[in-house]
Amino acid sequence: LEQIFRADQNSSSYLAMSQGAHAGRLLLDAYRDDLRKALFELANSLEPFDENGLTALLCDVTAPRSAATDTRAERRRFVTNACVYATFLRGIRLGVIDQIELERLLGRELSQYKRELLRLFGRHGYIRHALDCRTEPPASAVALDFVNVHQGFWDLSEPSERALFAATTDLILGEPRFRIPDTSHFLVSADNPLNKMIHKIAAPAYQGRSSWPTFNVEFADRMLDYDECSGTDTYRSCARDILRDIRTATETHGGYQELLSEKGLKYRTWAYQSAVAHSWFPRFLTVWKRAFGTSLLNGS
Repeated sequence: LEQIFRADQNSSSYLAMSQGAHAGRLLLDAYRDDLRKALFELANSLEPFDENGLTALLCDVTAPRSAATDTRAERRRFVTNACVYATFLRGIRLGVIDQIELERLLGRELSQYKRELLRLFGRHGYIRHALDCRTEPPASAVALDFVNVHQGFWDLSEPSERALFAATTDLILGEPRFRIPDTSHFLVSADNPLNKMIHKIAAPAYQGRSSWPTFNVEFADRMLDYDECSGTDTYRSCARDILRDIRTATETHGGYQELLSEKGLKYRTWAYQSAVAHSWFPRFLTVWKRAFGTSLLNGS
């Protein structure tokens, strides 16, 4: 809805953009009450979770909850709860829910809610992908989807937040098992995760030892955010390497892939035959322009 709503904010001569934005505003007006009710239900579903004195509100204390990575079977996942926070932010930004009203329901300010999540998932100095993972070495306890979505969880304005991001990023960059060999394609995780039974059979590495260009693009974009907020040039070259390899894969396979196997091929199993993710390609172009200062395609 937000993407439709903001379609005319980009410079474009296409009438469809302004028509789409108008349709988005109509949808927002028509469903504002339903969205507001859904956000309140989401806030009411959160439960306090305590780990050795660190407490935060989580949506998946007792059972897995679907997120962008819904084939994973773990509870108490970072990305799932980061998505909840991002959803609240979007609701406030679109005027669906009042921040003071939401904070009253949560029993804390939104900034405190976020800090508690960071302290809980980052208690070891990096962001664990799930709190159920207690005995794994650090490189096996992180996942690439920690980068979350554009304008989502991370804003990297606080030094403590940047430190957690950098530590998690460095674990991924420094672990060879996270890469397709000889590339900067990063896999979702160093090991295949705990999966639901159907996914173990049908697509065992779908959210594990496979590379999602969309996560890699957001990884590159968060790296650029980090450099911008910290006033350094720490990760720009890494971000550019990621984007160059995605370009190469797109040209090699003749389309922007949903995901790649750990060998850099189209991810295929007997039940899943891969997909071309055309709708994610414009986001790649936007981040490419940010990283290199020039458009990859004429008019992009």
